[in-house]
Amino acid sequence: MKSLFLSCTAVLLCASLTLHAQVINTDPKPVAGVDYTRLSRIDSVINDCVNKDQVNGVVTIVIKDNHLVQWKGYGYLDKDSKKPMPKDAIFRIMSQTKAVVSTGIMILYEQGKLYLDEPIADFIPEFRNQRVLDKFNPIDSSYTTVPAKRNITFRDLLTHTSGLDYTDIGTAAGGAIYAKAGIPSGLGYFNANLLDKMKALGKLPLLFQPGEKWQYSLGCDLLGCLIEVISKQNLENFLHDNIFKPLGMKDTYFNLPQSKASRLATVYTEDSLHHVIKWSHTFRHIDPDYPLMNKGYFSGGAGLSSTAMDYAIFMQAMLNGGIYNGHRILAPRTVQLMTSNQLDFTYNGADNFGLGFGITTPKSASRNPRNEGSFNWGGYYGTTYWADPKAHLVCLIMTQQTPDSHGDFMTRVEDVIYSSLTK
Repeated sequence: MKSLFLSCTAVLLCASLTLHAQVINTDPKPVAGVDYTRLSRIDSVINDCVNKDQVNGVVTIVIKDNHLVQWKGYGYLDKDSKKPMPKDAIFRIMSQTKAVVSTGIMILYEQGKLYLDEPIADFIPEFRNQRVLDKFNPIDSSYTTVPAKRNITFRDLLTHTSGLDYTDIGTAAGGAIYAKAGIPSGLGYFNANLLDKMKALGKLPLLFQPGEKWQYSLGCDLLGCLIEVISKQNLENFLHDNIFKPLGMKDTYFNLPQSKASRLATVYTEDSLHHVIKWSHTFRHIDPDYPLMNKGYFSGGAGLSSTAMDYAIFMQAMLNGGIYNGHRILAPRTVQLMTSNQLDFTYNGADNFGLGFGITTPKSASRNPRNEGSFNWGGYYGTTYWADPKAHLVCLIMTQQTPDSHGDFMTRVEDVIYSSLTK
């Protein structure tokens, strides 16, 4: 009986330790393998940029072996009021939304509601038998087309190889055609119906044959719409129920509550002399107050706001193989698929691309600190993240500024982080 009791106790203890290991440990006790003196060099790198008025506010977070080893705000949440940047500041994460929505699609994939090489036309018929751009006239945005060789699949959307483009930030031809048809970029606020706009997108020509090359696109906005069609929930509720609530992400929203508005960082840009100035309400047709505007058009490619800690929890769940704090959102094999190369070519001349993430190749790993297999992306307003499975590392550097002619500080911060690892 005694041995049975001890055996059961050991099993429970093991289970408890396993569960504990899945959660980011905020115990301030130093973590083995991290040189904190070296890590503190982050302070001088960022403070130097703030003091030189190159950037107004930054938050960084570093998690090593599931332990929080650095989390800090620098500079200002708002420069005019001199309000200090809190470490739990809320950022418009723009394209960091894409990985979350890609995860949402993979949740439906695990439920057997779709398969990766299934045509999306099975759910939105407007994407069946599409045409591909042949000739484009920039004078009046007229064009000719040829037939697409096949239909777009979920895998195409997840890897940005669908042939779709981006309004405002895409190619000249695609941007002009999309703008003329009233297709939103997903950046900011839109008073429109998501499904209607995606159906209209399906009637426009693709820029190239599906699978032919990599082109950053509205693919994740379309994935968000497909989540709504397949799940019969709006995207906001689906992500809350299936990702944010299970993982304990308490500060991630399409519609930011007014009660949290005081933590929303101010957005900046640069003038022609590279002086940092506040982003106006009309600049580039993106009102920076959009997180506080009541929206029903949920952009799966750019619509979320979040904190460094919330997004770190999401990334730690991926690094854990799809589980966090006892709540599994994906199976380990699914996470492995998402973080494995899906292309026959590098998307940027150096790196691979998975199902929603950029993937570090041996070539990149030989030239930069991140290890092969690290997965990453970032956002339009100056946020970036990566997870390094080999180093058991999750890192985020968050700003609210674009363009940033002094953005090399992020590279230097990354160099400092890796130089602090002693094993």
